[in-house]
Amino acid sequence: MPVLSGRSNKKTMLATVLQYLEEEHTCPHCKTKLTLCHAPPVHVGDGLGWGSEYLFICLNDDCSLFAKGWEYIENQYGHVGSYRYMEIPGSKETYNMMVAGRGAFTGSIVDVEAMKRQNKRYQQEKKAEAALDTCLEDNNLEPVLFLLLDEAADIRVRKEAVELLVPLNDLDCIEPLRNHTFRDTSLEQEVNMAISAILTKHFLKECPFCAELIKARATVCKHCRKELP
Repeated sequence: MPVLSGRSNKKTMLATVLQYLEEEHTCPHCKTKLTLCHAPPVHVGDGLGWGSEYLFICLNDDCSLFAKGWEYIENQYGHVGSYRYMEIPGSKETYNMMVAGRGAFTGSIVDVEAMKRQNKRYQQEKKAEAALDTCLEDNNLEPVLFLLLDEAADIRVRKEAVELLVPLNDLDCIEPLRNHTFRDTSLEQEVNMAISAILTKHFLKECPFCAELIKARATVCKHCRKELP
């Protein structure tokens, strides 16, 4: 099975996970239903990937394979460890995978609800990206703001969005953008430059004391009453 990766595959990944969850996989050692987990990035045997982003794993601590494996590995190899039974989705490959601790893979269980939320956010991002083509014509600031305020969005698309701030010339963008923490410093600089240009177009400036918008030629802030430098 090919590895699913990249932003364009998020919806496919969710569909794949939902399909896997409908399948019944049981451990031959304890007859417990296997749990769908995220695969480790490296195959413990050959250092390569598993060929799948997901694995079916027995997480039953009472499984005979897991319970007896501790003593076997200690006697055989002289260190602490055991085995968990594992199957690769979409194939007939199965493994008794060596693990170092009792908590192995318990933190890798696929969170379907989280994937659904990620997929919903991604679909909103793609909708906003498509709306960039007509946002100037529609005088629509919403998709531009959505992309700029979404730190998970594609940086390339966010760079496209910031270029539309000045042409839109909408003062409503200032407050949400000023209150946002940008992880990308170059994008933050572009946003700040756009805000400055918008303020200039409206003959306004920001009060350095209270951050309210005031006339560019004001010498005293009408909001906080402080003298301006």
